[in-house]
Amino acid sequence: MPTVGIKKVILDKHFNRVYTEKEFDELCFEYGLELDEITSEKAAVEKERGTGAATDLNDQEVYKIDIPANRYDLLSVEGLARAIRIFKQEIPSPNYTFAEKPKSGLQKIIVKKETAQVRPFVVGAVLRDISFDADSYASFIDLQDKLHQNICRKRTLVAIGTHDLDTVQGPFEYRAEAPKDIKFKPLNQTKEYTAEELMTLYSSDSHLKAYLPIIQHHPVYPVIYDKNGVVCSMPPIINGEHSKITLKTKNVFIEATATDKQKAFVVLDTIVTLFSQYCSKPFTVEQVEVVYEETGVKELYPLLSYREMTVTTPEINTKIGINLKDEEMATLLNKMSLKAEVVAKKTLKVVVPPTRHDILHACDVAEDVGVAYGYNNLITRLPESNTVAVAFPINKLCDNLRIEIAAAGWTEALNFALCSRDDISAKLRQPDALAQAVHIGNPKTLEFQVARTSLLPGLLKTLASNRDMPLPLKLFELQDIIVKDSSTDVGARNERRLAAVYYNKAAGFEIIQGFLDRMMRMLNVNPAKDGTGYYIEADENPTYFPGRCAKIIGPKGVLLGHIGALHPEVITSFGLTLPCGAVEFNVEPFL
Repeated sequence: MPTVGIKKVILDKHFNRVYTEKEFDELCFEYGLELDEITSEKAAVEKERGTGAATDLNDQEVYKIDIPANRYDLLSVEGLARAIRIFKQEIPSPNYTFAEKPKSGLQKIIVKKETAQVRPFVVGAVLRDISFDADSYASFIDLQDKLHQNICRKRTLVAIGTHDLDTVQGPFEYRAEAPKDIKFKPLNQTKEYTAEELMTLYSSDSHLKAYLPIIQHHPVYPVIYDKNGVVCSMPPIINGEHSKITLKTKNVFIEATATDKQKAFVVLDTIVTLFSQYCSKPFTVEQVEVVYEETGVKELYPLLSYREMTVTTPEINTKIGINLKDEEMATLLNKMSLKAEVVAKKTLKVVVPPTRHDILHACDVAEDVGVAYGYNNLITRLPESNTVAVAFPINKLCDNLRIEIAAAGWTEALNFALCSRDDISAKLRQPDALAQAVHIGNPKTLEFQVARTSLLPGLLKTLASNRDMPLPLKLFELQDIIVKDSSTDVGARNERRLAAVYYNKAAGFEIIQGFLDRMMRMLNVNPAKDGTGYYIEADENPTYFPGRCAKIIGPKGVLLGHIGALHPEVITSFGLTLPCGAVEFNVEPFL
């Protein structure tokens, strides 16, 4: 959930009144938002980087507001204030329109076929005769950053570029060129660099280095030129210094390159609808023509499309648990920036504006009705159907086992269900284990690459983190492991296992075997080889020391798991230095 930080004085300016902290907190709650905290620029920087880094900052109050992840229209003070003032019925919902076509024609972006290799789509718009002040300029830049981090997925799906239109000249060309052939002066730099040099320059930049891998491995990089060959931007990395926006900028050219066309529509609509209020003709936007050179297809952006939906009042009343009349429900939807009217008995036509891309289904309309009605105003009542909750048998069994194991002096550990590939293979001396493991498609870290197929790696890591504790260390874990299973609809299944480790100056096989005997007695399974009980039988397992390993055979001859003294290579691979006894077995057959 994104958090938007807005200075109190700017909020007061946009709301045309001064709210107290309590009043604004209640107002946010009414609209389904949450005032997270009240801080200041100085306090925030002091908290992150220390007192010395905040000496030049002020103590103005900053309200930090949690915004729902799909409400892109609330990511700036302009959209937030507008939505809440419409909700309070202080202003009507604006009507977003297209500006008249200039005598010289619409601005054009010509898309070259080479761009299909890297970022195939581009959209654009122009905000004419706009007036920025320091606050609105900062908000404009901040909105782009918020969108980049949210819907744009850190610029991988969409990258936004904004330019002073008076410093460049259309038509623009969107090309893809070899890095050595691209040369320009990037934003806030004093000299020209090639794209290759920029990659080196920004590899140490804390803000931009995260975006370099998006295009770094491609043979060509995307770049936007104006009519005179001036580089406007090299998306998704950096804009050009030549077309930099300033407080004096009057005409803004917006372009957004993308790998996801739908996301580009949403991003462009969001920017122009929120900031067109600063144009001399508020809420008017000039379209840009995008021409795909290879196919000849011509498209106009932004779309600013108003979508119509038909909903029934009984359906929405049932979802929320209220009983509103048609006219009452239409009034509530109008407060949520939707335009609703009664078209027939128990039927509403809802017009969704271009700011509300989060409205996809009748359920979203019902949610807005609930917010406008006020969830605090709902009358609590007993559900029409009575049900009694019952614990899953496997969970009830495991809870009882945990109590008994803890009473026997063992400490429970709770580890991650994900681990590294080495944890379940090389470190356990089980090279074939990866074939049975469920792999993460795009792991963020080396620690979380696969779903664990054994509880032992987690327990051994816990031992390694507690080596300074008094010996002996007796740990257990009773959780799921995940293995491939082609017979299931998802190709994998969970298996509930119990594992325990005993770490001391001696391996303590008798301690581990005593643990196993106690667990079997708790499960009402006696030692027997006739198929009614359990027994252990010598076995060879690479994880355990040769000659000190046994397999655990359960009722009906089912192989439950293994018990023994761990192999020295396993112990040292987890950073341990003393012998360790271990047991791990499946508890599901005992249900």
